[in-house]
Amino acid sequence: MFTTAEIGIDLGTANVLIYSKNKGVVFNEPSVVAIDTNTKNVLAVGHEAKRMVGKTPQHVVPVRPLREGVIADYDITAQMLKEMLKKVSKSMGLSVRKPNVVICTPSGSTSVERRAIHNAVKSYGAKNVHLIEEPVAAAIGADLPVSEPVANVILDIGGGTSEVAIISFGGVVSCRSIRTGGDKLDEEITHYVRKHYNVLIGEKTAEEIKMEIGYAQPDHEEESMEVRGRDMVSGLPKTITLSSTEVQSALRESLDHILETVRATLEDCPPELSGDIVDHGVVLTGGGALLKGMQEWLSKEIFVPVHLAPNPLESVAIGTGRSLKMIQKLQKAAK
Repeated sequence: MFTTAEIGIDLGTANVLIYSKNKGVVFNEPSVVAIDTNTKNVLAVGHEAKRMVGKTPQHVVPVRPLREGVIADYDITAQMLKEMLKKVSKSMGLSVRKPNVVICTPSGSTSVERRAIHNAVKSYGAKNVHLIEEPVAAAIGADLPVSEPVANVILDIGGGTSEVAIISFGGVVSCRSIRTGGDKLDEEITHYVRKHYNVLIGEKTAEEIKMEIGYAQPDHEEESMEVRGRDMVSGLPKTITLSSTEVQSALRESLDHILETVRATLEDCPPELSGDIVDHGVVLTGGGALLKGMQEWLSKEIFVPVHLAPNPLESVAIGTGRSLKMIQKLQKAAK
């Protein structure tokens, strides 16, 4: 006799996380699929597929089917989810047939985009599919008292989108979503290196630079790292030395964009809840929250305390899993 598996899915632009009610986060791998263009078969998903990026023969294409928090390629996303759920059912020894699934969607997504996410999961054979807004899931995962009439402000900086939401009494009071996230920061670094050094670097290298010497605040102790890429003039491999000050100047515009979004959301806040924000501050989740100095820089710019969630990378997945218990209540609040 199988009990119905209950799982939460954080379908992120950069990573897909799957949360099981009994075992916590059981799957956390990049949202990348390697496709054989001749046969249209999926060759690899997750870590295995990410390792192939920029290193495959012509007929093997690593694809990221999610762009800016939404499904860019419906069929490939459905295939990717099937493969990932298969992996989970193998590793957990569970029958993940006909599970109850809670999956999060960016708060700015359209009804068409939500329907695509719903159908992709349903096509795997899920019994019930509930959609929950990403900021609400992030707030639940960050241990915030979302069902109480208190202002909880969450800033979730993901791979494709950054979302700011004020949540009170189980629902979203005010929310803004922009399509600027970790991927955009990587792109800015790639552009900077190409423009100033005439060197081409790949996605993976840009991400490494961001993680190693990326800083949010302009005044920090300077660090540097050696970066390898292809010289655009000679076409030969070249090594350059990049400083953290240069990286910060490359990221400045995108970070300011995120800051403006936080300010605009706080300005929309009902006066009754503004007092709570001064007391409780803003909670940071998502991979972008781990950029060095992010917490201090934001706190200085918006004059309220900024806290890092206990587990920024997994907050949304944990929240989707926990919301299984409270989904009916949340859906009533959302209506």
